[in-house]
Amino acid sequence: MKKNAVGRIAFLLLLPLLAQTLFAQDQVSGTAVTSSAELTLLASTLPEAKLGFTEHFYYPVLQGESPLTQGNNVGLALGAEVSPISLNGIVEAAWTPIAFLQFSVGGRIGSGWNINLFGSDIYGIGLNRPDIVGRAENDGKAFDGLLWKAQAGGTVQFDLAALYPGDWHHVVAQSYHEINYRGYTRAKARESWFYEGDDGENLNGFNYYGNMLIGYQMPIFFNMAALLAETDLYLYDTPNRGRWGDDRMRWTFSGIFGFTITRQLDLNLIAQFRTRRNFLESNWEDLYYQKRNLDYSAPTHLEFYRIAAALTYRFMTRSHS
Repeated sequence: MKKNAVGRIAFLLLLPLLAQTLFAQDQVSGTAVTSSAELTLLASTLPEAKLGFTEHFYYPVLQGESPLTQGNNVGLALGAEVSPISLNGIVEAAWTPIAFLQFSVGGRIGSGWNINLFGSDIYGIGLNRPDIVGRAENDGKAFDGLLWKAQAGGTVQFDLAALYPGDWHHVVAQSYHEINYRGYTRAKARESWFYEGDDGENLNGFNYYGNMLIGYQMPIFFNMAALLAETDLYLYDTPNRGRWGDDRMRWTFSGIFGFTITRQLDLNLIAQFRTRRNFLESNWEDLYYQKRNLDYSAPTHLEFYRIAAALTYRFMTRSHS
């Protein structure tokens, strides 16, 4: 199997928005319905890029007079994104019943295609199957099926400035957790598939994803510094999955640095490390992943992943009576 050429970077679409709207002091308040839009360009040190457009709508719901409830709302986000190997539509609804808590549901649907870049195959879609000698092989072609996901999650968030107001008091923390179901319409039960150039270890089924963030926001050009830890786990059961480490949590650790270029233009730089499994086979990269054997004496290691950048342009907020 080729190394991962295009990582999963969908979460980066949320990072520019995070710097402005993650915490209580930025919640939408008032009685009018408001909307805003943003255009985000993503790139990294890997051969990957993504362009996304998102329209946000905020509906005041059960707003009160206290700081904990004055920003209560239901938010709806509609978006589309395109990369060199994929095209997706995205929808998400989020309810904020109190400043430090949010519940969300959403999903995406799209498709992809495969390309060869500088001699390396990058798979945006396709089944991951072993060939006659046990090597990984992609069985897919452009738009041969739909790749989709539905998720439900919850967020707990905190801002020190809510207790001690001040422009320099924004020590912030957030924890988000979700259960999602991902599928590929061509895949049958226990058939593996690729998505946006990942390792091709996906099956139709339920998954867990969570993240934890702590950061500091500042009212200057360098507007944010944060640490983000993400983890995901396959919840479906595959026979003998422990042999190749399919039952283990996978971690990604990020340092995030945000910059305000103009009032409407932001830049986030992200340095990432991730955990990877160690296998007994010297040629494990060529093997179909379910034919590998985990090295139980040292099952994982931490490695550098990538440097990524997200440039976001925000259109002016509009009010609707």
